[in-house]
Amino acid sequence: MKEYQYLKLRFSGLTTQQIRQLLKGYPYFLECNEIEQRYLLKQFLSILNVRRKTHIYNKFLNYNVEQILLQMQQWHVNYIPITHPHYPQLLREIYDPPYILFYKGNISILQSPNTLAVIGSRNATQYTDKALSYLFPSFKKVNMTIVSGLAKGADYKAHRYALSMDMPSIAVLGFGHLYHYPKETQGIRNQLEVEGLVISEYLPNQTPQKYYFPERNRLISGLSKGILITESKSVSGTRITTHCALEQNREVYVLPGSMFNEMTKGNLLSAQEGAKIVLRPSDIINDFH
Repeated sequence: MKEYQYLKLRFSGLTTQQIRQLLKGYPYFLECNEIEQRYLLKQFLSILNVRRKTHIYNKFLNYNVEQILLQMQQWHVNYIPITHPHYPQLLREIYDPPYILFYKGNISILQSPNTLAVIGSRNATQYTDKALSYLFPSFKKVNMTIVSGLAKGADYKAHRYALSMDMPSIAVLGFGHLYHYPKETQGIRNQLEVEGLVISEYLPNQTPQKYYFPERNRLISGLSKGILITESKSVSGTRITTHCALEQNREVYVLPGSMFNEMTKGNLLSAQEGAKIVLRPSDIINDFH
């Protein structure tokens, strides 16, 4: 089965991007027998600009699916492959979707038809609180699912408001499920793993890395029909997610802000780039319907 091949490639040490390169260079790889796969992987690794090539190759040789599934069971982490019918179609359509999503929680939330990403500054102010408390009751009426990244500030507030109102919520991690960052959002994550959904494209034992978070941002926007920015500075991680959304042809929404307020300058820049300014819940809801 293809899903087991994806698992084996990921556990051998290949990233999502490297698996994509492998399958682009050798489109028939997944249909080959074990001996042919070993040969093709060796060929691929010989031209790949990475260290630990021998380590990756040996892990592929020695790993078997039963070992991987047992390890996943011990970690209490589940997975869904890109070939599964419940893998979200919106995410499947982006340029580089994960071949495997690891998760804890209610996987059926991935089937939610109305997904809105809510992001903003890690130093979000009361402006974000007031806006979300105003918008979310209307979002709940149309069964909106909230997607965010479980960071401090706006992400935390978005998940907290969603949970407090019994709205479905998906958190996207920038690391494996065995770790957590930042510690301030651990409580909300624990709650999401029971009442919502927590997903990651990284192996459960992969520690947080700085460059994982920009990679993670493409999944936040990729899972969502639209993305709402509450507060953002002119240079921030929020802007990275905004650019991902625009590349993925997602609608971008921003709260209005003052030209004199550093916390909303990023909002104004996004508006100049074509983002829609939100004054009322219907500014988003009408687009979704």
